Amino acid sequence: MSIEIEQINLQEQFLEIIATQDKILIKEFLDNQNISDVADLIYHNTNDEATIVANMAINRAAKVFKILDFATQKQIINKLPSNKTAELLNELPADDRTDFFEELPKTVIRDLIKLLDADERKITLSLLGYPEDSVGRLMTPDYVFVYTHNTIEEVLETIRKYAKNSETIDVIYIVNEQDELIDDIRIRDVILASPEKKMEELIDGRYVALHVNDDQEHASQIFKMNNRVALPVIDDNNKLLGIVTIDDMLWVANEEFSEDMQKMGGTEALNEPYLDISIFKLFRKRVLWLVILFLGELLTASVMFYFESEIAKAVFLATFIPLIISSGGNSGSQASTLIIQAMAVGEIKIADWWRVLRREILSGLMLGTVLGMIGFIRIMIWHEFFPNIYGDHFILVGFVIFFSLIGVVLWGTLSGSMLPLVLKKMGADPAVSSAPFVATLVDVTGLIIYFSFAYLFLQGLIL
Repeated sequence: MSIEIEQINLQEQFLEIIATQDKILIKEFLDNQNISDVADLIYHNTNDEATIVANMAINRAAKVFKILDFATQKQIINKLPSNKTAELLNELPADDRTDFFEELPKTVIRDLIKLLDADERKITLSLLGYPEDSVGRLMTPDYVFVYTHNTIEEVLETIRKYAKNSETIDVIYIVNEQDELIDDIRIRDVILASPEKKMEELIDGRYVALHVNDDQEHASQIFKMNNRVALPVIDDNNKLLGIVTIDDMLWVANEEFSEDMQKMGGTEALNEPYLDISIFKLFRKRVLWLVILFLGELLTASVMFYFESEIAKAVFLATFIPLIISSGGNSGSQASTLIIQAMAVGEIKIADWWRVLRREILSGLMLGTVLGMIGFIRIMIWHEFFPNIYGDHFILVGFVIFFSLIGVVLWGTLSGSMLPLVLKKMGADPAVSSAPFVATLVDVTGLIIYFSFAYLFLQGLIL
C-alpha cells in the first residue's frame, strides 16, 4: 500500500510542477527520481511523454527510454524535435538503439540514421547488417579489453580511462595483437592480483563465447548454463566483436516467452502490444490458424458421416463422442504444453525423444485407465437408474468406453509430446504444435479409435 501511496504522491507532484512550465524546475524534479519512477510517469501521462524525456539530462533520458515498451518509444520519437531525437539516439547504447530500429519501417530507419554521429552511424549499420534474431543484433561494442602483456597496474589504468563508456566492467577481455579473443577475466581477480603481475599469468583459457550469427534463443540458454552477466561475441576468425549483457538476454527471454504463448494459443506471434496492433493485423494473425483448425474439424465431420449407420443403430454412442474426443484433446494439450515449456528452458532436447516417449506411454496408460474407469462406472450407475438406455449389453458398452478412453488419451499424450520434437527436428518452431492444433488432430483420430472399439465389442449384437 505504501508503494501505491508514493506513486500517487509522485504523480501529484509531477502534475503541479509540469503546470508551472518552468523547464529548470521540471528538469530538477525528473533528474532526482528513480528511472523506473520516471517510466511510470510516462505511462500515466501520455500527453507529456515527450516533454518528460526532453526535459531530463540526456544520459538519464536514454536510460528511461531503453526500458519503455516499443509503442511508447515510437510515440516519443514522433513527438520530439529533431535535435532532441538526435541527442537521445546518439546517447542510447548501440544494442538498445539497434533493438529499437529493427522494429521500425525501413524508410523511418533511414531518416533516423541520418541523425546519428558518424561513429554511431557506422556501429548501428554494422549491427543492423547481422541476421534478424542473431546475437550480432544484441551485442554492444562498448567493453574493456587489454593485452596479454599488460600488467595489472596498466589494466587498472585502462579501466579508469575507458570503463565509463562500457555497459559492464564485471569482466575484462584479453586479446592478442590481431584482436583475437584469448580469455576473459573477472574484475575481482584483477583487483586482487599484485600490480606488477601480467595478464598472461591470470589466463586459464576457460572462457565461453558466443558466435555473432548464433540464434538469440540459443544465446539465452548459454547465459543460463554459465551464470554470466556478460559474454564475448566472436566471428569465424575468433576476433572479438563485442559483448552481450544479461539485460539483453532477459529481454530476449521475455520476447520468446510471449511469442511461444501466443503460438501455443493457436495464433501467429503479434510482435506488438495487443492494444496497439491494428484490427486488420490482428485478423491476419489469427485467421490462418482458425482456417487450418476449421479444415481439420471438417475431417471430424467426415468421420462421423462415415459411421452414420452405426450411430443410427446405437444412438447412445453419439452421446459419448464429446466425452471421448475432449479427453483425448485435453491430454494432448497437456502433453504439448509440458514438452514445449521443457524444450524452451533446455530441459528436453531432440535426443531425449525415446525417454519422453516411454514416459508418455506410461502416463497415457495411467491417465486413460483412470478416466476409463470413471466412464465404466458411469455406465453401470446409469444402467441402474435407466436400464433401457444401453440394453442387455450395457457391460460391453462400458468396456467400449473404458478401452476407448485409454486408447484416445494414450494417443493424445503421444501426439502432444512427439509433435513438438518432430517440428524441432524439421527446423520449425515447436510452439506451432499448439494446444488447439493437437486437440484438432486428436479429435479426428479419437473418433476412429472410439468406433473401432465399438465394432470390436458390439458388432453382431447392437451394430
